[in-house]
Amino acid sequence: MQPRIPRQSAGEQGGRWPDGTDLDDRFSAELASAVSGARRRAVRDGDRQIDTAHLLHSLLECDAQARELLGDGPRIARVLGYLVQRSIGYGLRWQSSVEDSGAVPVVTGAAGFSPPAAAALEDACARAARRGADRAQGPDLLAALVADPRTRAVEVLARAAVEPHTVLARVEGRVEPTP
Repeated sequence: MQPRIPRQSAGEQGGRWPDGTDLDDRFSAELASAVSGARRRAVRDGDRQIDTAHLLHSLLECDAQARELLGDGPRIARVLGYLVQRSIGYGLRWQSSVEDSGAVPVVTGAAGFSPPAAAALEDACARAARRGADRAQGPDLLAALVADPRTRAVEVLARAAVEPHTVLARVEGRVEPTP
C-alpha cells in the first residue's frame, strides 16, 4: 500500500507549515484556508501528496480574487468541473503517483506536498516579497501555479480551455506593489 499524506499533527491542525512557521505568517487568511483545504482534499481523496491541482481547486473555492483572475463564470465552472471529476474519472491516473514536473528543483521542508506544489507555495511567497507584501495572497499562488507548464494544475486548465499565459498576464498586470 502506498504511503499517504502524513496526518496532521496538533501543530499543523492549528495552521502550521512543516518547518514550524505559522501559516498566518506566510499567507493571507484566504491563502492559508486554501492550503488547509488542499491538505484535507488530498487526505480525503487518498492521494499520496498535495499536488498543484489540489491547491488550484482549494484556491478557486477560497479566494475571490483568484477566481476573478481566472476569467468568466463559465470558464471557472469548466475548471471546477474537471477538478471535481478528479476522484471519479479524470485524474485517476494521478493516484498513487507523485507529481514531479521536472521543471523546478525539489523543495525540501514541505512534507506532504509534491515538489511542484511546494515550489509553487515558495514562489507565491517570493512574489509577495517582490511586491513588498508580508504575506502571499491568492493571486500570488495562482501565478505560481500557472508558471510551470508541466504541472497538474496547468493540465486541468488546458483541458478546460484556459490559457495559463493569459492567466499569468492578468495576475501580473493586476497585482501592484504594496505601499
